[in-house]
Amino acid sequence: MKQRFQRYAVIWAVLLGAFLAVVFLARPLIPGLRIAYDGRFWIALVCVLIAFLGNLVCARLALREENNQRLFYKLPLLTVSRSALIATIVLGAALMLIPDCPAWIAAIVCVLLLAFQVIALIKASWAADEVARIDEKVKTQTSFIRTLTVEAESLVARASSEAVRKECQKVYEAVRYSDPMSNEALAGIEAKITAKMVEMTNVIGTDDVMKAKELAAELVVLVGDRNRSCKGLKYNGK
Repeated sequence: MKQRFQRYAVIWAVLLGAFLAVVFLARPLIPGLRIAYDGRFWIALVCVLIAFLGNLVCARLALREENNQRLFYKLPLLTVSRSALIATIVLGAALMLIPDCPAWIAAIVCVLLLAFQVIALIKASWAADEVARIDEKVKTQTSFIRTLTVEAESLVARASSEAVRKECQKVYEAVRYSDPMSNEALAGIEAKITAKMVEMTNVIGTDDVMKAKELAAELVVLVGDRNRSCKGLKYNGK
């Protein structure tokens, strides 16, 4: 995050320098343009500089996320900041080059530009937070099956005989292709599956083929029941 903001700050400083160069170096070279560093000029310049500073603050706020995944969702905020920065330098330079441009016009334009950027950043940040929230929710809802799949795969690898390994493979295949989404309404059946998996793990150490077959059959049935229940919950919109 720090490196991204530093790179953005470099771009910001370069564009600010370009803007100041246009204002103080290019203006005197324009034929027929009267140079007057009066109160109007300085007020307009301060307004533009405030818009520049506001842009940098908004970019800093957009990139303060420490979580890498949430930061990834907020990367489009940089596009908003860059667009606003380019608009600031273009409009700011145009205002400073207009002869006798009233200071209040520069102030209004800069305030509106900064307000637009803040609103755009808030909207983009809200959208990024919402996507991150949904992603976290999906991770939570799929954690049971992901964990169960790892456990089932471990059973296959730890089986000491081909007969027991075959039964463990049945369990692994049933879990592997089951519906990954979970729901509070599935807590009961998922608890039963967890208990049976513990029993299956204990059987692996004893190499009891008959018990392994019995538990594997029960687990396959339970996983199938869970899938049907999950499908029914989705159908009912829960």
